[in-house]
Amino acid sequence: MDPLGAPSQFVDVDTLLSWADSCEEELNASETTAETSQENLIRSPFLYNKVINGKVVLWKGDVALLNCTAIVNTSNESLTDKNPVSESIFMLAGPDLKEDLQKLKGCRTGEAKLTKGFNLAARFIIHTVGPKYKSRYRTAAESSLYSCYRNVLQLAKEQSMSSVGFCVINSAKRGYPLEDATHIALRTVRRFLEIHGETIEKVVFAVSELEEATYQKLLPLYFPRTLKEESRSLPYLPADIGNAEGEPVVPERQIRISEKPGAPEDNQEEEDEGLGVDLSFIGSHAFARMEGDIDKQRKLILQGQLSEAALQKQHQRNYNRWLCQARAEDLSDIASLKALYQTGVDNCGRTVMVVVGRNIPVTLIDMDKALLYFIHVMDHIAVKEYVLVYFHTLTSEYNHLDSDFLKKLYDVVDVKYKRNLKAVYFVHPTFRSKD
Repeated sequence: MDPLGAPSQFVDVDTLLSWADSCEEELNASETTAETSQENLIRSPFLYNKVINGKVVLWKGDVALLNCTAIVNTSNESLTDKNPVSESIFMLAGPDLKEDLQKLKGCRTGEAKLTKGFNLAARFIIHTVGPKYKSRYRTAAESSLYSCYRNVLQLAKEQSMSSVGFCVINSAKRGYPLEDATHIALRTVRRFLEIHGETIEKVVFAVSELEEATYQKLLPLYFPRTLKEESRSLPYLPADIGNAEGEPVVPERQIRISEKPGAPEDNQEEEDEGLGVDLSFIGSHAFARMEGDIDKQRKLILQGQLSEAALQKQHQRNYNRWLCQARAEDLSDIASLKALYQTGVDNCGRTVMVVVGRNIPVTLIDMDKALLYFIHVMDHIAVKEYVLVYFHTLTSEYNHLDSDFLKKLYDVVDVKYKRNLKAVYFVHPTFRSKD
C-alpha cells in the first residue's frame, strides 16, 4: 500500500512462494507412498538441497514489478533494444534511466552493467546482452548465454545484493531455442548458489505464460525437491551439464598442463591416475601439455619399441577424448531407452549397474553413441567397486551385441573399469549367448 492507501503494483519477493515450498504436499505424499530408501536411489550431479531450493522462486509476471535488490534487463549491444521486458522497465523506471544508460556506452554480448533502478521498486537494474543464435555457431551462443547469467550473479555478489530478479535473457527476437537456453540458465544459477549461496538470499525467475511450462518442466532437473524427484529427473539431464560452475564444456578447448613439462616423469603411475579426473574445470589460458610426434609414436608401437608406461598414457588420452565427447554430445535418445541404470548396492556395498538387453535395438541405433552413453554414465561409477547385471530376458536377434562392439568397448574404457568390476551376472542366458 502507498501512503494514500492505494494498492501497490509492485511485488515483494519475500511474499512469493519458493521452489522448495511449491507442491510440497503432493511431493511429500508421493515420497511417503513410494517408501524409497535413499541407499537405492541413483544420485544426480544436482543433488537435492532444500536450502538452495528455498532461495529459488519461479514467478509468472513482469520482472519490472519485482521489489528486490536488482532486476535484470535483456537488451542489445547499444542498450536500446525494444522488447517487452526492456519497454516495461523503461516505462516504470522513468526518463532518468535513458540518461544513465548513455554513460555506459553500450554493453558487449555476455557482459553485465549496472544502473540505478530510479522509479522501480528494485534499487538497481543489471543490463546484459544475450547472444544471437545460429545453429552452426551453437557453441559460441551457449558460452555467451552462460556468461550473461554468470556475470549478472557475479555483479550481484560484488555489490552485496541480497535478491535478484531474472527475466528470460534469451529474447525471442534473438532466436535462441527456449528449452536449450533454460538448461543453461538453471544450471548456471544452481552452480553459483552451490558455491556462493551465502551471498544471495533470493533468485527469482520471472517468466511469461509461454515460458512458464518450460521452466516448470526443467527446474526439477537442477533443483529437485525430494530425493525421489532427483532420481526420477536424472535420465532427462542433457549430456553436457557444464563444468563445476555450469559453463558449457567444449572438448576441443580443454587443455591439459603438466607441472614440469621438461622434467623426467618419475611419478608416471600417479600421473596416469590423475588423468582420470574431470578436466572440465581447467581454464582456457594455460600452456598445453607437451606431446611427441603422434605418427612417430604409432610407428614405435607397431615396432614394439614403446614402453608400457607410454602405452598406458596414450590409452588414457584416448579415453579422455571419448569422455569429453560423451559430456558434450546430446545422448538423450540413448538415455530414453533405459538400457543402463543403477539399482542400489549389493550385500558388500558395491554399486549394482543393470544392463537390459531387450532395450538395446542394435540395428536401429548408433552404437558409437551407445558407447558414449556407457562412458557418460559409468565414468563416475567405475571409480569404486561395482557389479554388472546383464538381463538377456526376451531379447531377439536385433538386441544381440556383436563381438566387434564389445572388443571396442573393452579397448576404449579406462583401466578403472576393469580394476573395479568385481562381478558380472548373466540373467536368463540362451544357448547362443552361452557360447
